[in-house]
Amino acid sequence: MTRSHFRPVALLACAAALVAVTAMPASARQQAPANPPVTTRPLPPSAPPDVAAPPADAVKTASGLATKILSPGTGTATPKPTEQVTINYTGWTTDGAAFDSSVVRGKPSMFPVNRVIAGFSEGIQLMVVGEKRRLWIPEALAYKGAEGKPKGLLVFDVELLGITQPPPPPEVLTVPPDVAAPPADAKKTSSGLAWKELKPGTGTAHPKSSQTVTVHYSGWTTDGKLFDSSVSRGQAIAFPLDQVIAGWTEGVQLMVEGQKCRFWIPEDLAYKGQPGMPRGMLVFDVELIKIGK
Repeated sequence: MTRSHFRPVALLACAAALVAVTAMPASARQQAPANPPVTTRPLPPSAPPDVAAPPADAVKTASGLATKILSPGTGTATPKPTEQVTINYTGWTTDGAAFDSSVVRGKPSMFPVNRVIAGFSEGIQLMVVGEKRRLWIPEALAYKGAEGKPKGLLVFDVELLGITQPPPPPEVLTVPPDVAAPPADAKKTSSGLAWKELKPGTGTAHPKSSQTVTVHYSGWTTDGKLFDSSVSRGQAIAFPLDQVIAGWTEGVQLMVEGQKCRFWIPEDLAYKGQPGMPRGMLVFDVELIKIGK
């Protein structure tokens, strides 16, 4: 919407609101609150009584980490370094100042166990789901005096809510050996599109141009430069088949679900030299995951 379209609408809305308020009885106007209610964030939990130093009943590990179970868990497995955990936590310095808290943010945190400070990583690996534990992490296992980070011994109350496997790493993409030109065994359509099956499919139906498809794909220019990839992003993409470049619309209609193909799309079926778009013939590896409506 342009500015010229927006301003009259905004002015009319303000005028209507002013008329509505003016038309209210005086008693009603006086009763209206002067200010809207304010939503406040929760305060961080109070510092524990033993925030200054680990108590006598805390258990100390060989690294110097001290821990104490505050409430037992319901799980049996402890998280591995490569797994992801979902936790609620609050951290204090030894003077009782809270410096970080998922409780205040109102949302648990999720992260790989091996991507946090050493003392936090070690302490979480001692826990089971449902457990709440207090950690006293010496500076050598925390931020090691890094600028802008809390200094000295740090104290955390941690509740382990869940353990999950990390998402698989993105597939390592290699440039197709035939990226420069279609090989002899590639099929060619009357439009000039060349294609070759890389993996057979499990479906039998072909999508129509009016349908939506879900695919994984990677695209290269003929010099082997990768310019776009849903595989690298780790997320398949869905789109109406009649709203993409012509070579895609034609090529994907040749496929069935589960099939993976390579397409060599000439420029006149691709971006036709549009500014900011890849030029020349483009090469795509496409896997058809699902045909929608």
